[in-house]
Amino acid sequence: MSPAPLLWGYALQKTPMTGQGLLRIEGELRKLKSEERPAIIRAIAEARSHGDLSENAEYHAARDRQSFVEGRILELEEIVSTAEVIDPTTLSGDQVKFGATVTVVDEDTDKEATYQIVGVHEADIKQKLLSISSPLAKALIGKHEGDTVSVPAPGGDRTYEILSVKFI
Repeated sequence: MSPAPLLWGYALQKTPMTGQGLLRIEGELRKLKSEERPAIIRAIAEARSHGDLSENAEYHAARDRQSFVEGRILELEEIVSTAEVIDPTTLSGDQVKFGATVTVVDEDTDKEATYQIVGVHEADIKQKLLSISSPLAKALIGKHEGDTVSVPAPGGDRTYEILSVKFI
């Protein structure tokens, strides 16, 4: 394993991520650089042509958007530079770890749910992508099929049984 890259003398922490998650982030970064950034530059130029900038709402809105986009570009570039891609299909076993697709059942409601445990920057609960730093993922990590976990929740602890662990 190669040493972590240095930034101003500090080792950068590698961030685990799936290949699909990295592709989504790289796509967003490309779009911001190739579409959003040029559109904002054009909007600023257009607003400047209208004269007095101190009372020009279009100019200030474009500058605010530019600030947001540039900040997001920096954030995404850092995520990409520290990404450590882990391919879940190369993993195996019945122990829950990063990349696992886990099916659990809520012991109170008998509702089943299936989640893939992914990196913090690619999590999307609507797509059943669960952040490795979430309370449920933290409770599941290291456990096996058949184990029961308790997860703190606002309405009281929730208990889940692990039905299956797959690496797909």
